[in-house]
Amino acid sequence: MNYLELFGTLVGLVYLALEYRASIYLWPVSIIMPAIYLVVYYQAGLYADFGINVYYLLASVYGWMAWSWKKKKTDSAQPAVELPITSMPRKVYLPLTAVFVVCWLAIAWILIEWTDSNVPWTDSFTTALSIVGMWMLARKYVEQWGVWIVVDLVCCGLYFYKGLYFTAVLYGVYAVVAIFGWRRWRKEMISEPQTENE
Repeated sequence: MNYLELFGTLVGLVYLALEYRASIYLWPVSIIMPAIYLVVYYQAGLYADFGINVYYLLASVYGWMAWSWKKKKTDSAQPAVELPITSMPRKVYLPLTAVFVVCWLAIAWILIEWTDSNVPWTDSFTTALSIVGMWMLARKYVEQWGVWIVVDLVCCGLYFYKGLYFTAVLYGVYAVVAIFGWRRWRKEMISEPQTENE
């Protein structure tokens, strides 16, 4: 039994519960989880997933800062406003799609040319999409849940194939909870005061 993988799975469940609640405490947990999975993915030969966890560590610091940001008060009687849940602006879709495609192709090429990966296209697909999803989460865009549903479903199959059964189950749970998370965030987005979505 891979106890490190099991521990990473438990930490992942804590992370998922915090993300579902849109709790800022998801960020410290999202620093611990990649540190665990750096070892797990390297041992499994999932090199792109190994690499993405370095990005997760850096993105988690950025996300923590972004979510902690307070909008300057124009009226001293009003409390400072935290980063709200919003819809992603339309002007972001095209550049973000381009980033995904470039990352997917670049990571796949690296895996094919420089590693012994037997799943380069799938590994690079989930990695590239995760890069996009993590940035969307850091900006608190509700659509990030849709990205994670795709990532989670593909990862679930990939990890079963690679024999990471605890992690595969974790990502299956992620996919189900992501659906409810999307609904919850949409309700919170509608109920809270919205800032101008630039």
